[in-house]
Amino acid sequence: MVKKLKQRITETYNLYPGNFWVLSGSTFIDRLGGTMLYPFFTLYVTKRFNVGMTEAGLLLAVFAMAGMAGGFIGGALCDRFGRKVILITGLVTSGLSSIAMGLCPTLELFFVLAVVSGLLGDIAGPARMVMVADLLPEEKRASGYGTMRVAGNLAWIVGPSIGGLLSLKSYFFIFLADAVTSIITAVIVYIKIPETKPETDEQDRQHENLLKTIKGYSKVFSDQFYMAYILISVLMLLVYQQLYSSFSVYLRDVHSISARHYGLLMSINALFVVIFQFRVSAWLEKKNPMKMMALGTACFLVGYTLFGFIHGYAFFVAAVLLITFGEMVIIPVGQTVVAKLSPEHMRGRYMGIYNLSWSIPSMLGPYLAGLIMDNYNPNLLWYISGFVSAAALAGFLLLSNKGQDRIVNK
Repeated sequence: MVKKLKQRITETYNLYPGNFWVLSGSTFIDRLGGTMLYPFFTLYVTKRFNVGMTEAGLLLAVFAMAGMAGGFIGGALCDRFGRKVILITGLVTSGLSSIAMGLCPTLELFFVLAVVSGLLGDIAGPARMVMVADLLPEEKRASGYGTMRVAGNLAWIVGPSIGGLLSLKSYFFIFLADAVTSIITAVIVYIKIPETKPETDEQDRQHENLLKTIKGYSKVFSDQFYMAYILISVLMLLVYQQLYSSFSVYLRDVHSISARHYGLLMSINALFVVIFQFRVSAWLEKKNPMKMMALGTACFLVGYTLFGFIHGYAFFVAAVLLITFGEMVIIPVGQTVVAKLSPEHMRGRYMGIYNLSWSIPSMLGPYLAGLIMDNYNPNLLWYISGFVSAAALAGFLLLSNKGQDRIVNK
């Protein structure tokens, strides 16, 4: 048994170059800090500043709006200046911002820090994902993005539990831990990972200034198939991100389920990904990407709708596991579609636009959820989530019948 496990680990390691594994390991360290903080961010804001979900949702919306701008700029910057320097810059500024937020005395100042942190910290997002596309051939990208998911979810196994323990002492320790892991990750990237930007871009880069690089986004926006994909992804992710924002408050206020038990749910979610993501990614390799996006969205439709009907912790575990399978399909496939649809010299900008499909839901989702939870029956949030998931499911099925030459491997 041990011998077979060792052989499987060796075979998996040999599938990818060493720099990819360094990137994955550094991602684990960075995500460890984030998983200590993010699940408790809404709880911290509502308790620290004595506000409701509406105000907390508005803060998250401002954070996401700044992050959306940061990712948009970061995509162009990593096409212009390279992936490495942008990734390091984002990590360092993210770490410093975490310390500042942990010491912030007022909600008004917290809003200012949210803008600064979102704008500067999120410029690194496209660079990290583009690095994966740079390092891996097309046929290995889906499994490669899946492997990055495993690295991130290894952090989710232990991060929320550690964050829950630290919160018992002081929430500041969670912000400090997030800052330390970001700085450590930046050091690793600086020392161990070379620049991955294709050398064929160098001549073009010499003749292209930053303004021209940013203007190149017009070509992305004119890609109608890609923009339709982004729009449908926005709908789907409006639902998905509720698991990490409003769900913790819903469990606490409606079902009297503590932050510690919510953290345990997130750890179960992550453990499920770690155990099964490699198998799911291998199964996905030869499937129609849009049909797989539809499959994952169908899991969201059922899982999130169930939140509005079920009672008891065990039933919430079952619903979260169904959602987890959906995300194991959606996230690696979604990133692979971006790499496949984008020209090599514009990968950063295509990934920057893809970040909008995450930033817009993060901006609108918590605020809209707060309005519903503070003013109506909280269960209504999950019924609406089911309806939005159904619309996204129909959209992905529609795209699966178009653009076959662009999304299906020959």
